[in-house]
Amino acid sequence: MKIAIDAMGGDFAPDEIVKGVEEARDRYEGLEFLLFGTEEKVKPLIQNMDRLTLVPTTEEIEMGEEPVKAMKEKPNSSMVQAATAVKNGEADAFFSAGNTGAILASAIFIVGRIRGVERPALATAFPSFGGKNDEFVFMDLGANAENKPSHLYQYGILGSFYAENIMGISNPRVRLLNNGGEEDKGDEVHKAVHQLMKDTDAFNFLGNVEAREIMEGTADVVVADGFSGNATLKAIEGTALTMLDQLKQSIKAAGLRGLLGALLLKPAFKSLKHKLDFQENGGAVVLGVKAPVVKTHGSAKAKAVANSMGQIERMVQENLVGKTADFIKENAEKMKVKKNAK
Repeated sequence: MKIAIDAMGGDFAPDEIVKGVEEARDRYEGLEFLLFGTEEKVKPLIQNMDRLTLVPTTEEIEMGEEPVKAMKEKPNSSMVQAATAVKNGEADAFFSAGNTGAILASAIFIVGRIRGVERPALATAFPSFGGKNDEFVFMDLGANAENKPSHLYQYGILGSFYAENIMGISNPRVRLLNNGGEEDKGDEVHKAVHQLMKDTDAFNFLGNVEAREIMEGTADVVVADGFSGNATLKAIEGTALTMLDQLKQSIKAAGLRGLLGALLLKPAFKSLKHKLDFQENGGAVVLGVKAPVVKTHGSAKAKAVANSMGQIERMVQENLVGKTADFIKENAEKMKVKKNAK
């Protein structure tokens, strides 16, 4: 199983990307890696070439560049070349920590969109602190700043399929992220989406959910437009990191008594940190394209990169893309919505 790696994408690339790939190489015996990047920057970082091939590139797509323009104007960039390797069958999956928009553009225009999917989206398994499951599917996380009702409706189908086939959740409960629980809440797009979801038998829709409630275990799939989903994700991540840091500072300020209490609660704190720290988990998956495409956090370190490799291995082994394409083909009518609802 070969994974094409954009070694130049991310805030700490290529150092942390290479470290993470080598950690994954030592952890997962069945994986091989194609590292695409600037040779003079990447090669000195590699400790061991076992199951690792360096493919030199001469261009980089920066975080602030316009996605489609950058993809077209930099054909020899590490990101474009890694995606092209997947298109040409030289690799089974594509990974990057770089420019989110450029990753999505590369996934759609190079790797290719599954027929029947209007707009691929970024999805991730997000921690849940209530209900019977420890995680839920959250999408879209920023692949699309603007969405039509039909896009969000399809996310309900794609998210349900991912929850059931990768996370093992039977008959997943779907909710729509909105600014209130009532079905008449939100802008015209969200009102229209709610009616589409309410009237479908394509998935198990239970209504709207507010951002403050999404981690309470009331849903197995939370559907959002890309702008709201990304803003919610970053707000939760920032709050979690701030609270963990403040808790640590409060314990230190409490002196010996606080430190003793912290020692007793260390297992509980460790478990909580594991659930809230994105470095401990994999990346976001671009659902709706013809091969596994995974994007991890721009500030990801080696641990997050290595964990993403394990996530990709599981996706390939489970044939997620093939099963998704078959499901969409078999349920073509359910994927469609009335034209006046778009």
